[in-house]
Amino acid sequence: MEHALIDLHIHSTASDGCRTPAELVAMAAERKLAAAALTDHDTVAGLDEFLRAAENSGVTAVPGVEISTTFDHREVHIVGLFIDHHSVQLNVFLNEIRTQRHERNLKIISKLQERGYDISLEEAAALAGGDVVGRPHIARVLFEKYEEFTTLQDVFDKLLKKGRPAYASRSLTTPVEAIRQIHAAHGVAVWAHPIFRQPNEYQWCRKAIKYLKHAQLDALEVYYSSFNSDQTDALRNYAAEFELAMSGGSDYHGATLNEVQMGIGNGGLRVPYEFYETLCSLAEKYR
Repeated sequence: MEHALIDLHIHSTASDGCRTPAELVAMAAERKLAAAALTDHDTVAGLDEFLRAAENSGVTAVPGVEISTTFDHREVHIVGLFIDHHSVQLNVFLNEIRTQRHERNLKIISKLQERGYDISLEEAAALAGGDVVGRPHIARVLFEKYEEFTTLQDVFDKLLKKGRPAYASRSLTTPVEAIRQIHAAHGVAVWAHPIFRQPNEYQWCRKAIKYLKHAQLDALEVYYSSFNSDQTDALRNYAAEFELAMSGGSDYHGATLNEVQMGIGNGGLRVPYEFYETLCSLAEKYR
């Protein structure tokens, strides 16, 4: 396994991805990944299918979830790996988050209808086909129905992103609570894609890591599809400084993110198998 590669951050049709959990396993096997983690947004609905499909595939399947939180006025995504996805406590927690997401969707749909767009939440839900309906599904409905939009990103730029006419905020939990829930479900907590090239990003990132370390954060996602070498090096240094484990993944969604591919991201992603081994060992202390 010395040179084997892994991908610990992928999404399925259970949230906002374009491929089913079983299709993701087949793709991971085709790409000869040694391990892959399904980390859908705020839901574990695809994990039973994912784990079943991996049984004779040669791919080690890692049950995961990605939870949206807020810290210091910024959105922070915490990934849970090796979770017990049948945990009653975790599922109650995630259901509360999805309820908040649903309320936000209703506000977005209302704003769109006020601006003359013929769209319903039912259309977005039918397109989603899973537990989680979000802005990407709403964007796809608009893209398919209206020729004014040239790409899915164009829909976000004109209507759905922060500051645009149909944007609506939603109440998010804290990363501290997300980490607590992940540990209660016997998983390890990873801060996903900590750097996004915002002003004072490195300074803010270090401050946030220091805070999250006190909240028992386990690892940083140091390898990510859009990271350059400087960003990866900075995060590796932070991981060493704060004695955190390292993780990595493509954040593969399928056609919704055209250039990102499972396992290799934008082409140069290489997540080593040793990350899986370290994180798997860490998970033992929560069992």
